[in-house]
Amino acid sequence: MKPLAISLIFAFTCVAADARDSNKAIREFILDERTVYTIPVSLKRVTTVSFPGPISAIDAAQVTADAKKLAPFQLAHTKGASFFSVRSLIPNGTANVNVRWKNKTYVIELTESDEPLLSVVFQYETDKSALPEAVTVTPARLLALLDKAKSFPILRTYHPEAVASVEYKNYGESPRVMQADGYEIRLEEVFRFNREDTLIFRVRLKNNTDSPLHFAPNGFSLRVGDRTYPQSISDASGLIPANSEAPAYFAVTGTPNGGRNDISLKNDFYVIVDAKPEGPGKEDEK
Repeated sequence: MKPLAISLIFAFTCVAADARDSNKAIREFILDERTVYTIPVSLKRVTTVSFPGPISAIDAAQVTADAKKLAPFQLAHTKGASFFSVRSLIPNGTANVNVRWKNKTYVIELTESDEPLLSVVFQYETDKSALPEAVTVTPARLLALLDKAKSFPILRTYHPEAVASVEYKNYGESPRVMQADGYEIRLEEVFRFNREDTLIFRVRLKNNTDSPLHFAPNGFSLRVGDRTYPQSISDASGLIPANSEAPAYFAVTGTPNGGRNDISLKNDFYVIVDAKPEGPGKEDEK
């Protein structure tokens, strides 16, 4: 493989979620499973409710997904998305929606109102005692994590204490396969380093054509639900030989806005990299 490509490194910050008085139609709440959240909803406008990550399930009473059916509220949600949208269908309606997220239930009370909230954003709980010790993720630290991921089988056998805190998933004989134009991206292993909020992915790129395919070694990104995360480091050659395969590693650290991603290994990951018959242009080489 060619020299490692380091692109984006995100500092970790804990963001306090308070109501934004500057805009009464937008509210932020700290997630607390012991709180009932009242959200006013309009007959003429849509309210979008966002969570920090993909929603596991939604249970609701007096709510429908079909506007033609009689119910106080209409709710729209796509499986795996981290948000849902809702609007009122009748005056003075009320209903409750229970949202399952990270094995907890959060209760939302919907009410029809002439002064609705148009956007509600739930933020992760800010209990500092429950958060991992903050660390500075430097290029050198990312390189160390990458080396640990590559040596994981040996470390787990002979030095288990060195990887005791590493979350690990091996797809074994059933790798997650993403089809692209003339090639496949096979996800084989994922490692999560919680303190650094970094996931490292081992993938294998398979060229199904008679011509070599080229890609930018630092061009990996990850899609989880409706969110896309750029790589923070990669180890890849930038070339998939004709009718052959090429291994690669890449990592995702934090979120694009500088927060923690706290991405679980239970997610359905979608790896993105653009491979083409011609080599990268001058801009890509820079």
